[in-house]
Amino acid sequence: MKFFKKIFKKGFDRKKGAFFGSSEQELQNLLCGIGESEIHDSTIKIFKYPFAPSSVYPEKEIKASEITAISWNAFPPIIKLKNEVIFISRQSSENLKLFANRNEIETFAASRNWDWLLEPFLDTEYSEETDVRLTELLNQNGISEKEIDQIRKEVEAQMLKYNFDTMLWEWCGLGLPDVLAAMRVKYDEQQFVDFYHRAMKIELRTKNTF
Repeated sequence: MKFFKKIFKKGFDRKKGAFFGSSEQELQNLLCGIGESEIHDSTIKIFKYPFAPSSVYPEKEIKASEITAISWNAFPPIIKLKNEVIFISRQSSENLKLFANRNEIETFAASRNWDWLLEPFLDTEYSEETDVRLTELLNQNGISEKEIDQIRKEVEAQMLKYNFDTMLWEWCGLGLPDVLAAMRVKYDEQQFVDFYHRAMKIELRTKNTF
């Protein structure tokens, strides 16, 4: 499937829900952030975490012994707890690195699966060459062309609302935090639980895990 950038010929109409039909409720809730964190000697305190299916929602103090691995230089930095990742503020990157060293926690390179899946929804050109390159990268991590199409079809409407109706106009990169923020507004509680866990499995798939 080819993905083409939408061309906007009409102005923004907040009453009608903007370019892609967002309701007022959606516009108020699409941009939810990733919560806040405090990094201590041997614990990390998470609070105001916005994703209800997470094991740390809405707040939790995580012991170093509970953390499987840390990617302190990811965007945003993440910690791995069993089968999910938890987002940490980018401003805490260096403190997270020190925390990992101090507590002898393994570090890992975060996948870019969701970055690659969401690239068609950036405010920039998405060429045939880009599509081929990203498809190859996703294939290497065990994500087939059929699955790529299915995932993009599922999230397309919400990602367009998220990036354009909110006037975010992100052109550098969208990732897992963004798709979770977008889909939590669309789905009911149980549907979002299902999506959350599927999204985590996609995030953690690499050529070393399939």
